[in-house]
Amino acid sequence: MKKTTVLGLLVIFITTASFTFFQGKPWQAPADKAKVANPLKGDAGAVAAGKTLWNQHCASCHGKTGLGDGSKSAQLETAPPDFSKAAFQAQTDGSLFYKTAEGRDDMPAFKKKIPDQEDIWSLVNFMRSLKK
Repeated sequence: MKKTTVLGLLVIFITTASFTFFQGKPWQAPADKAKVANPLKGDAGAVAAGKTLWNQHCASCHGKTGLGDGSKSAQLETAPPDFSKAAFQAQTDGSLFYKTAEGRDDMPAFKKKIPDQEDIWSLVNFMRSLKK
């Protein structure tokens, strides 16, 4: 009986430790992708287009103002970040583009749902407008 209990506890510990380890990994875009320049930087029309796309594809998880408080956020394994915080805003435009296009874990890849790269750049521009 004791061997079964110890074995069960060991399995629980390993599973929990593995989950914690993998969930805690920071999400870094590859260096070459992070350096890509935003071709629509400073374009007010792109911000407006990005807001429309945001409301359609992103607000349900990230919230209308990017605070990570969307209606679906509680159902996710990883809480969406607060896009208004300095740590988020410090990322390069290329990093934001890459993460939006490629996705990871709960964050879906949008390169097929939003195949026009200019539209993803518009989303990046809108994300920039969410800073405090």
